[in-house]
Amino acid sequence: MDERITTCGILQDGGKILLAQRPKGGAIGEKWEFPGGKNRYGESVEDTLRREWMEELGIEIEPKELLYEHDFENKGTLYHLKALRVEGSVDSSKTIFHSRLEFFTPQEALSLDLAPSDKAILLFLAGYLERASAEC
Repeated sequence: MDERITTCGILQDGGKILLAQRPKGGAIGEKWEFPGGKNRYGESVEDTLRREWMEELGIEIEPKELLYEHDFENKGTLYHLKALRVEGSVDSSKTIFHSRLEFFTPQEALSLDLAPSDKAILLFLAGYLERASAEC
């Protein structure tokens, strides 16, 4: 079985998180996701995120700490998904690849049609953000 590393960035604004909606078509057309993409050979996870966010969103970001990771299988490939917190400024009216960018609370995001690999991240974040705000 082939194996690949894939990444996504978690950008927060207050208690909200940025999600991007895929355009129509393909296996996950019109689903919402955390922006990111597949790692290229020899590329660090941080460099993958910087490249993917610039290519797909036109946004410069700075990757920070790893928040969550899990493995999933898709079409005979085992993916190691790494979700990192990122910092950056977003103009949600502009996007290159996705049809929409929008900030949601984790509770609002639970009602969205999310890419299957991102559902576990959202469930983790919902609990993580609730714990973090309770500690403040």
